[in-house]
Amino acid sequence: MELAAGFASISRDDWRALAAEVLRKSGAEAGAPEEVLSRTTYDGITVAPLYDADDLPGDPGVPGATPYVRGSATAAGWDVRQRHAVADPEAVLADLENGVTSLWLVVGPDAIPVGELGTVLQDVYLDLAPVVLEAGELTAEAAEALFELAAARDVTPSGNLGASAARGPAGIELARRCAAGFPGLRAVTVDATPYHDAGGSDAEELACSIAAGVAELRALTGGGLSAGQALGQIDFRYAATADQFATIAKLRAARRLWARIAEVCGAPEAGGQRQHVVTSAAMMTARDPWVNLLRTTLACFAAGVGGAQAVTVRPFDACLGLPDAFSRRIARNTQSLLLEESGLGRVLDPAGGSWYVERRTADLAEAAWAFFQEIEAAGGIAGAGDLVAGRIAATRERRADDIAHRRFPITGVSEFPDLHERPLRRPASPEGPPSESGAPEGGAPEEGARLREGGGPLAGRDGLPVIRYAEPFERLRDLADALPERPKVFLATIGPLSAHTARAAFAANLFQAGGLATETSGQGTDPEQIATAFAVSGASVACLCSSDKLYAQHAAAVATALRKAGARKVWLAGKGHYEGVDANLHAGCDALAVLHETYDDLEVTR
Repeated sequence: MELAAGFASISRDDWRALAAEVLRKSGAEAGAPEEVLSRTTYDGITVAPLYDADDLPGDPGVPGATPYVRGSATAAGWDVRQRHAVADPEAVLADLENGVTSLWLVVGPDAIPVGELGTVLQDVYLDLAPVVLEAGELTAEAAEALFELAAARDVTPSGNLGASAARGPAGIELARRCAAGFPGLRAVTVDATPYHDAGGSDAEELACSIAAGVAELRALTGGGLSAGQALGQIDFRYAATADQFATIAKLRAARRLWARIAEVCGAPEAGGQRQHVVTSAAMMTARDPWVNLLRTTLACFAAGVGGAQAVTVRPFDACLGLPDAFSRRIARNTQSLLLEESGLGRVLDPAGGSWYVERRTADLAEAAWAFFQEIEAAGGIAGAGDLVAGRIAATRERRADDIAHRRFPITGVSEFPDLHERPLRRPASPEGPPSESGAPEGGAPEEGARLREGGGPLAGRDGLPVIRYAEPFERLRDLADALPERPKVFLATIGPLSAHTARAAFAANLFQAGGLATETSGQGTDPEQIATAFAVSGASVACLCSSDKLYAQHAAAVATALRKAGARKVWLAGKGHYEGVDANLHAGCDALAVLHETYDDLEVTR
């Protein structure tokens, strides 16, 4: 049966002609539709508006076989892994009894004490539930505690000890021990999330992870393991974002890259990269945190489609402090819904064969490999700290500029904020309140960056900052909320509702994104009436909102009247220059700069 048999054949030229006509009617600049409608990622990869069979990069293979683009496993589904940083055995059991299949335990003085591991795992069947440790400098001690628990129960543990062979002999010894007697237990985790959390691009995250993985391989093989044994001791951890196709391509490209490393090492059969994927911390918001439910669902979906073997969904309130039982339940049920109700766990590589996904996977792998080679030429991941930090900082600045101009919109924060939302309160996390802004002493000086706390040895060594994309706007919201009276901007709405509603809504959305209240003058064109309403409002900054036609007739007079009524600054929503108007608001303007300037005009200390 040919599914397309009843439809006429359409060529790319046919599409191009139709697209060009639509673009012409919309007033878009002349040019080939592919050029006008394409966009470029932070890695310089062009994302086209249309793909066809000619865009396929080659045969991606089959699931479970080299080059592992289509997955390292031959069975669909993934391990539902929940993260715990508090010694709470009841929460651990609640997770395991309700859909979670493995545990990720953060161990340390500010998390789960090593001595409490037995308590946390007292009712956990270690032969059924894999345990992944994140213990930093206490890795050897935490691993020994896990071994002792397993021996006391006469079971064989599985999971990952979270060690690093590249950091010293302790990691190498743990890898030898796992390779010799614990077939389901791996010793080493290559955590790429610090590069993502510092603002890096997908290719930068991939390149750094592969370079770190190569450093681990060198240490392991230097410690006596064969290439195949060494490859079998390493797990990788990546971040998944709400950009689902970017995440799908990233995970597929990561496997392709690691398969190439295994091939060069002479062990292609051991090149199936094992991936633990965590929903991005950088994309989470403290404001309107319910939107995080949508972000993490998209990220989890992408991780599953991308072929992750284990997935951790961060609770929607994770950046507010210690997640509660409800948010943990929603996090695990997100995965259960995708696996069971949506049937995502019944399909291997559902994105395989997509012209777009295959092309983007290949392009991303190529970009990441190029940066990986630069890192290796600079001395490997241990010697390329300045190169890596500089490259990630440049990407971080570009992303920050996009966020400031709202080309990278953040729903509930930079777009559609709710000044009347009821804030959620959570106890401080033992790892520190993730939502607090600024940098600790000696930390990164840039706005919105913090040194990574408790995030693993790579981050601690490199001093990479930790960012959340929403922080610059959220700091202004915090500032406004803390004041005795919320600062206000007056919207001088000129003419009838039909003339001013669109631009008044735009202006209100922008100012409220920074925590500023807005008050409108209502309908009318009388400058004195509008100026009187301004004076009554108590505001000292105003913004004209209307149509271009009415601006031509009334903007100058209204601006002059507002000046006489005491306005320190007069904005205009839209374009055009008029007497008495200081500056313009328009789509694509630097919203953060406007907000900072407005706070200064309102004489609010920041």
